[in-house]
Amino acid sequence: MTTTHLVDAAWDRIDRWLLTHAPRTFATLAPPAREEDIRATERELGVAFPPDLRASLLRHDGTRPGPEALRFDTHDRLLGLRGMVEATGFLRSIAADLYDEEEEEEEENEDGADGYWAHGYVQFGSYEVTADGVVIDCDPRRDTYGTIGRFFDEIGTTFGKADSLGAYLTRLADGLEGTAHPAPVVFAGRLIWEGPSERLPEWRHAGAPLPGPGVELPPLDLPEDPTERLKVGCLYGLGELAALVATLPPERIAAAAGKQARRLAEETGLAAYPELADALAALDASNTSGTSASAPPLDSPALLRLRAVKAWAESSGDRVRAAAAVELAHAVRGSAYRAVAQIPTTRALYVRLWRDDLHADLGGPPLPPQPDDTFWARLRNPAIDADAYADWHRQKNASAPTP
Repeated sequence: MTTTHLVDAAWDRIDRWLLTHAPRTFATLAPPAREEDIRATERELGVAFPPDLRASLLRHDGTRPGPEALRFDTHDRLLGLRGMVEATGFLRSIAADLYDEEEEEEEENEDGADGYWAHGYVQFGSYEVTADGVVIDCDPRRDTYGTIGRFFDEIGTTFGKADSLGAYLTRLADGLEGTAHPAPVVFAGRLIWEGPSERLPEWRHAGAPLPGPGVELPPLDLPEDPTERLKVGCLYGLGELAALVATLPPERIAAAAGKQARRLAEETGLAAYPELADALAALDASNTSGTSASAPPLDSPALLRLRAVKAWAESSGDRVRAAAAVELAHAVRGSAYRAVAQIPTTRALYVRLWRDDLHADLGGPPLPPQPDDTFWARLRNPAIDADAYADWHRQKNASAPTP
């Protein structure tokens, strides 16, 4: 029984939702594939596309790569015909190397729906960072023909994600329109799947006294110099916001760091400690007056309190508050760039809309494009270490042919 009607109905819903809520992601969807190109791809791969895959390609021949691209809630980008050929060909070569091209092992893999990679498998969604992705079986001889699985580099291919591509796309449409986990988040007109997995456990140490000098506490692993330059890699997860952090005036970053620290302290309950409350108040006063306060010593009450929080959190497996202790220490010591880069990483564990919060704390300026290697190579911000990118850019220009 064909399920192509599910494909068309699902794409109607997906297109409508993206056009209304995430127009930048909608704009990355490719136009329909041509019938002759679909047939040529089947011949090139030596497979028979299930009717659902053909119907989907006749709606959209994948999506363009980039941060705005349509991705499934597994973060796999929808591939078009060319992308499917490239991804599938690569995985075939990996499987051939793995099995040393021994005929008996290859035949054994052909019969196993849960094998590493069989000839009829086609990857139609790519994780891109690794070879992982979403797979559809395109060999009519197998019971899994037309069903959806996922390839993991470490373990191979397993099926059971959906009985058909129509059902899989319907699940995508349901996720966009409902309250699934991960949940769809729209930021700057693009779709992002966010799945905060941490529920903050009750914090049972709020009334504990400050540990005395004889108590052994873990270090916070803070840089000796709070103004130590921040590596570009610490900003990667911020997307467009990284470009703002890198280019806004330092006083705006300091103000945002204070606001982010306040959010984190209040959400985790750590603002209840008087030592930390005093340190955050001093940070607020410094940002309001435009003066730079001196960094508190490592044995100051606020930092001793945060070391105690880290110890208690680690002993109970509370990784959110263990990380929060370190990041709040960066903030109160005046490491504004580091605090702005790292506090969102922890808040993302339990807050979906952390990007909106950070954008607001930065003053809500217009969002630039996501920064690329050239952006970092040309950056001139003494607080950010982009030397490796500048070196790459110089070498690239030096090796370019003279016109």
